[in-house]
Amino acid sequence: MYYDRFDIVEAYLVFYTDYHGGQTSREYQRLCKIRSYYKPPQGWGYRYEDLRRNSKEIYKALVQQYQQFGVL
Repeated sequence: MYYDRFDIVEAYLVFYTDYHGGQTSREYQRLCKIRSYYKPPQGWGYRYEDLRRNSKEIYKALVQQYQQFGVL
């Protein structure tokens, strides 16, 4: 499957929105960084359901990776 940069950024944006560990966490810092340069379309809800198919695959891989290392 081909992933473009928008798929990747959207997946990380939703993942960090769902799983950051508070304002002092590394994930929250990355979330803020992404939101500083990526502005999703109006009406986009920062939810898994709003992701495109490719973005959902990336999101699932992130969840598996974090679970594998015991972070989630």
